[in-house]
This record gives sequence, structure tokens and C-alpha cells, in this order.
Amino acid sequence: MIWGSQAVSLVGSGLVQFALVWWLTETTGSVAILAGATLAAILPQIILGPFAGALVDRLNRRIVMIVADSAVATATGGLVLLFASGVIQPWHIFVVLFVRSVCGSFQFPALQASTSLMVPKEQLTRIAGLNQMLSGVLNIATPPLGALLMTLLPMFGVIAVDIVTAACAVVPLFFVTIPQPERQDAGAAISPRSLLRDVRQGMVYVRARPGLVIILFMAMVINFLFSPAGMLSPLLVKNHFLGGAWELSILQSASGAGIIIGSLILSAWGGFKKQAVTSVTGLIGMGLGTLIVGFTPATAFAMAVVGMVLSGIMNPITNGPFMALLQTTVDPSYQGRVMTLVNSACMAMMPLGTLLAAPVADLLGIPAWYVIAGVACMLMGMLGLSIPAVVNLEDDMRAGKLPAEPALAEAH
Repeated sequence: MIWGSQAVSLVGSGLVQFALVWWLTETTGSVAILAGATLAAILPQIILGPFAGALVDRLNRRIVMIVADSAVATATGGLVLLFASGVIQPWHIFVVLFVRSVCGSFQFPALQASTSLMVPKEQLTRIAGLNQMLSGVLNIATPPLGALLMTLLPMFGVIAVDIVTAACAVVPLFFVTIPQPERQDAGAAISPRSLLRDVRQGMVYVRARPGLVIILFMAMVINFLFSPAGMLSPLLVKNHFLGGAWELSILQSASGAGIIIGSLILSAWGGFKKQAVTSVTGLIGMGLGTLIVGFTPATAFAMAVVGMVLSGIMNPITNGPFMALLQTTVDPSYQGRVMTLVNSACMAMMPLGTLLAAPVADLLGIPAWYVIAGVACMLMGMLGLSIPAVVNLEDDMRAGKLPAEPALAEAH
């Protein structure tokens, strides 16, 4: 019930995101405006993420999700009124994107941390596969659906769809019981000092697990490399393959189709016995697909499509088990903090990668970035398979070889 309602909500969010980006593009035509919108959408999760995770670990996670989704609907309702009255300005959209991002900082870790308490551990990888499949479907479906709605409805009508879908996410939460993890300090007062202590404890928790640190580093590098690759894909099509919008749509659809195929494979298969092995093996395959795109001659566009399909297939096989690994190995009372720490660290890599990709692409050519990303991913995957702390992370946790709680002396 929760998964289905959240899926409906994500459809509405995808439609609104497409509509707002297009409205900003059509109205302003400014790269700076689009960059500002992107920053408004990601900065709160980078900066507030660890603190939001600390609160999620202390508060009732069902209530957190209800409040976060309701706040998103309220902010979107304000946007509907602004569009309907004809007084909308770009900065209004920045504010709403900021609010939505703040709410997402709470909603995402609360949902993921709740999943590990509601789903048997041996099924978490399959659930992660379903989540990756949903992401692929949304990537393919929401842009044309958003464009269709914009031809049928006024802008405020398109935005209002998200209020309806947000309500679909909130209502089931009133009727579903979500288990709460036990905490030694349950009922203690929440203060800035206690939140800072919780954040430090989350960092100590990760640092005490070398395998988790290495996997987190890999996830950061993936975001650093692949976020610019997505940004460069229109220029790759235009300047390297001498194509147009049709070729770009084929390339993006190939990636989305690959993600759906990989998600179905993961959902049915469940991965190797060790989730870390599944994730780093997928990383090698994702790197190979990206390498194929980078080495594709300008006259062999179909080869790049094959590379994008392969990379797309391996994407959920890399990301799905990684999320399941966190849900399996991280103590439930720490999952909010650890997941937001991972999310913040990974998202912080996106603007850094974008800043570096532009000069590299200008100096070496756009395909060179794909070659660099592909080689780096393959090397990281091979290295990960050779590191016992990564491969045996789950076994070490089950055997009690890693500390269950951060040492309080370290956390202060």
C-alpha cells in the first residue's frame, strides 16, 4: 500500500518538475535561472540531510512522512494560486523547489528506514529492484505526460495534479502501522546539542565500518562522473554524432529501457548471496556500457545506443543492492542518519562533477568524459571485489565483528 501510493506521488512530482523546468526555460531562456533552480532543489538535501536524518531516527517515522508530504502539497498549492492569479515569478518557483527539497530531506530517509523494518531482509534487494524499475518508468513516462498535460491544461492545472498525487501518498499512512526501532535514549529531549551528537554518532558509525566507507566513496565517485555525463548527452548527440532531438530521445529512451530491464532482472533474481558483490559487479558492467558510448565513432550511433542500454541495465543492479545493503547492515536506529549522510555526500558530488566536466570536455572532447567515467567505474568495481572489507561486510556484521554502537567517547 505504501509503495503504490508513493509511486503515484512520484508521478505527480515528475510531471511538476518537467513543467516547471520547461516554464522557466520558455519564460526566461536563462542558463543562470536553470542553474539556480537546480541549486535550490539540491542544496537543502546536501546541507540539511545529516540533521534531518538525526531527527528521523528520533521521531515517529510515519508522522515524519505525513508531515513532509503534506508540506509539499501545501507549498505546491501556493504555486497553483500564484500561477492562477498570473503573478508568478521565477523566484517563487525557487522558494517552492527549496521547500520541496527540505521536505524530501526528511521523507526519503524516513521511507527507506521504515522499509527495512517492514520487509524481510532477504527480500530487500528485490524491493530495491522494484524501486529502480519505478525510477526507469518515471524517466521515460513523465516527460511526455507532462508535455501532454501542458497542452490540455493551464499551468496551474498541471501543478495541481501534484496536490492530488501527494494526497494519495499521505492517506494510506494514516492506516498503516510502521514499526519504530528501539533507542537507548528514547524519550530524551531534542536539542541542537543532541542533534549534533547524533550526527557525529552517525559519522562514527560509518567510519567504524571500512567496507561501508569504501562503498560510500564509490557511490560519491559514481555521482561525480555520471551526473555530468547526463548533462553532456545533448552535446554528445549534437556535436559528436551530428544528430538532433530524435537521436537524443533514442539515446535517453535506451537508458530508461535498460533501467527497466535491469530492475526486472534484479527483482526476479535477487542478486548474489552477498549484496556488495552484486553492486560492484553491476558497477563493472555500468562502466563497460559507458566506455562503449565513449569509444563509439561518430558514424556508429547504434553502438552508442547499445552502450546506453547496457549501462542502464547495470544501473539498478549497482544501486539497488547498495540501498538494500544499507538497510540490511545498518542498525535500524541509525538508518536515518546513515542514509542521509550517504545521500548528502553523493549529491554534493553533482555540482563538483559538473564544474570539472565542462573544461575536460572542451579540452579532450565530450566522448573523453564517457571514457574516463567508464574506466573509473570498471576499476572501482574490480578493486571492490578484491577488498575483503567490502565483500564480507554483511558477514562481518552478522558475526558481530563490527561494533553495534559507536563509541560514545568518539561521538562527543
